[in-house]
Amino acid sequence: MERVMRKFLVAAVVLLTLGVVRPVPAAAAAFVQKSPPDLSWSFDGPFGTYNQAALQRGFQVYKEVCASCHSMDYLHYGDLSALGYSKAEIKAIASGYTVTAGPNKEGKMYKRPARPSDAFVAPFPNEEAAAATFNGVAPPDLSLMAAARDGGPNYIYAILTGFNQKPPKGMFVPTGRYYNPYFPGGRIAMPPPLTANRVHYADGTKATLDQEARDVATFLMWASHPHLDQRHQLGVKVMIFLFILAIVFFFAKRRAWKDVEH
Repeated sequence: MERVMRKFLVAAVVLLTLGVVRPVPAAAAAFVQKSPPDLSWSFDGPFGTYNQAALQRGFQVYKEVCASCHSMDYLHYGDLSALGYSKAEIKAIASGYTVTAGPNKEGKMYKRPARPSDAFVAPFPNEEAAAATFNGVAPPDLSLMAAARDGGPNYIYAILTGFNQKPPKGMFVPTGRYYNPYFPGGRIAMPPPLTANRVHYADGTKATLDQEARDVATFLMWASHPHLDQRHQLGVKVMIFLFILAIVFFFAKRRAWKDVEH
């Protein structure tokens, strides 16, 4: 065994010397992940609110593009009322999907149209089936994506718009992976999901790549933080209350100490 190992090492040295086998260049490990751009959003700041038109467009992008690969297990169709959809519209949206229900009186499971009380129907029956479809990598659930990733909607926007760039010199991107400088490691299994005019917005908005990415990032932000508007409103009310209370205390102090000071 020792003699075999010696022969192997000698052969390796000879091949390196002749240039048949070359060491991996240092440039192959030169990838540096980019930081997402700091964009302006309607929900930024203590007075920020969600734009319902953007939320509906973002849901349309998710429904027509993202939902074929990504689940949103923590959302129910009834939650879409927060986006401005009516009960009839939500019922129509839900009925476009089929869920497994039961058992019935015969003890059998059966299929029925989804209802507003049902969770969003996932594109695959389980994670293993999803991974088998996408070269061993299951697309992540998007319910909490904006909360789970540093940068939130900025990160989502950057990923969706960051595909059309060349990898650094010496970086190998294998088949089935795509270069994206905003993704950790730079190699992502998801192909570019969005292109200009990928959807036809119901409100007539021009569907540029930038618009689609912004809208779906807004929708995913809402999915992660559905009560953000209410928190901002409560925060404003608390600040107004504290401001008024401070004024009351100020004049109360002046009145209480008026005689002492004179």
